[in-house]
Amino acid sequence: MSITPIITFKAGICDVDQSSKPYKVKPQPTPGYIYLYSEDDLVHFCWRPRSAPLDRPELDLVMVPADGNFVPYDTRTPSHPSSKTNGRIFVLKFASSSQRHLFWLQSKPQGRSGDAAWLSPRDLKIGDIVDRLLQGEEVDVNRELASVRNNNNNSRRDADDDETMEDVEGHGDSHRRSPGGGGGGAGPDATGGDFREEGEDAREGGADGARAVSNDAATAVRNFLESLKGAPGLGGINRAEGKAYPLLTDLLDTSTTIPMLEAATDEYVDSLLGYIPPTVLVLAQPGDRGDAIEREPGPESVEAAKQAMSSSQKRDLLKKVLRSPQFSQSLASLTMALRDGGLPSISEALGIAVENGGLVRGGTVPLGGGDAVEAFVEGVKKTVQKK
Repeated sequence: MSITPIITFKAGICDVDQSSKPYKVKPQPTPGYIYLYSEDDLVHFCWRPRSAPLDRPELDLVMVPADGNFVPYDTRTPSHPSSKTNGRIFVLKFASSSQRHLFWLQSKPQGRSGDAAWLSPRDLKIGDIVDRLLQGEEVDVNRELASVRNNNNNSRRDADDDETMEDVEGHGDSHRRSPGGGGGGAGPDATGGDFREEGEDAREGGADGARAVSNDAATAVRNFLESLKGAPGLGGINRAEGKAYPLLTDLLDTSTTIPMLEAATDEYVDSLLGYIPPTVLVLAQPGDRGDAIEREPGPESVEAAKQAMSSSQKRDLLKKVLRSPQFSQSLASLTMALRDGGLPSISEALGIAVENGGLVRGGTVPLGGGDAVEAFVEGVKKTVQKK
């Protein structure tokens, strides 16, 4: 499968210094690209250094429609009077998670006033396109970009290395949701000359195993949530925030899960492997190649793969799952489904006994917001303790 970006533009990652208030945003100097592509009707939001191949992003987030927003990071407000930025910064934030990712635009600023934080109409259009794609909208990217492409009145281009190609590229006529596809054919220049097919050449350094872990983790949760569509109580009928309660992404952060895994017994590690898709286990077997698997492995192959792996290899595989962006996004998807009234259906499907069947006490309306997440977590605890 090839990756065909819907839109690509120059941007770098920002770190946030929380040692003092107001927090300080520190742009990292690494030249990079943000790009979005579509796979299985879901949009991937990716960032990679410009030196990295298209299929090896450092950040690859599977976005649930309407869960994410890509908006300007504006600190020039009364609540942040002393934290004025000196760059054009956007924030990727989520409705179902407390995660935040900050990026700074690396194309040449268009402002003449000397305000380095001024966002031009073109900058705002790029952000608007990305935000609309994250909402699940169909966007004619090239037409949208053409409306502002020539708005830069400063026609002089400084002789710097960052101006050797267009700072933003749309690919194809429009983005339409179809399996495997962003629109249209982008040439190598649109992504820095490193457009590659995934396959034999892309399988380097055992990366196929890690990629399979990420994709299968996301697919498993996505398929589960898809199976619940149309079930009673799952449809956003209760969007009340309720009490403040940690999100699943906060409760299962790597600062908690990785130490737990490192301290776990071998027996417990083996039990966790039972939740990993069989293909991933076989791919992770030392010496195996992902392109040698043509069908779903049988129980014998899965057991042989487990036996061939050492304890450290098993733990490393599980760590890849826990650290994958897709795992975090899958937790965010589950959180959003719980908060939107899906607790009764989800708990029943997972065999988790929740108080009052996941309904508001004395009523027939599903719990929502933080109350639903708390009831789900408490139900999981009680179910485990009972077993």
